[in-house]
Amino acid sequence: MVAQRALPYDEVNTKYILFLDDDVYLPDNSVEKMYEYLAVNKADVISPDVFPNAERSLVGKLMMMISGRMLARRDDGKWGYKVMRNAGYSYNSNPRPGVYMSQTNAGPCFFCSKVDFLKVRFEEEKWMDSLNYAQGDDQVMFYKMHLLGLKQLTWFNSGVKHLDAGTSSQNIEKEQNLIYSDFRFKTIFWHRFIYKPEVSKLYKLWDIACIVYTFGFGLFISIIKGRFDMFTIKRNAIRDGINYVKSAEYKNIPLIS
Repeated sequence: MVAQRALPYDEVNTKYILFLDDDVYLPDNSVEKMYEYLAVNKADVISPDVFPNAERSLVGKLMMMISGRMLARRDDGKWGYKVMRNAGYSYNSNPRPGVYMSQTNAGPCFFCSKVDFLKVRFEEEKWMDSLNYAQGDDQVMFYKMHLLGLKQLTWFNSGVKHLDAGTSSQNIEKEQNLIYSDFRFKTIFWHRFIYKPEVSKLYKLWDIACIVYTFGFGLFISIIKGRFDMFTIKRNAIRDGINYVKSAEYKNIPLIS
């Protein structure tokens, strides 16, 4: 998932690039509208909100909040998506049509200049390709853009749609790979993008508390459900993530700057 995006794009001779999956529907003039939003807001990257989290049910929102995966926020008129200190993210629960600032976005469709995209040095994040399942590549890319100072926007109610709609089948092996990749990814992402860049010792302690709660809740739920197989998978994923963070390969990845 990283290797296919971490390219020099030598064949691109235009200033801007439209990245999109092959199952994305684009209404008329949507690309022109994205360019207009970038120009008016003096922003660097824009992504339509193709996974409308704001449409989740109240029960769904509560479950995501308790687990620490996602947090619904009231509309403050400014922020769409923000990354939390436990490697999860929060989202605007009632956005108006138009654009909001964001720290992360969905990856099926986004628009930015070639120069700005290459600033991300996405090839440094090939550690994600060692996961058993495509996981977290969008969050890494967009949050790295944010940390590098690129101003990004989320376009709500754009009419751009992701047509996959999650219809692919789910079997036990796929579920296990997904859970393992999710917990291993969160371990590494949290350390590289949340904990490591933090300079305040007090906030570092808070970062640790946040990730401990998130992982502890995930392990606890597996025990409550009697899914000891999932408990073992989650525990092993966290352990493997910690071991990778301690490895020479990880320590040789350049700092985000």
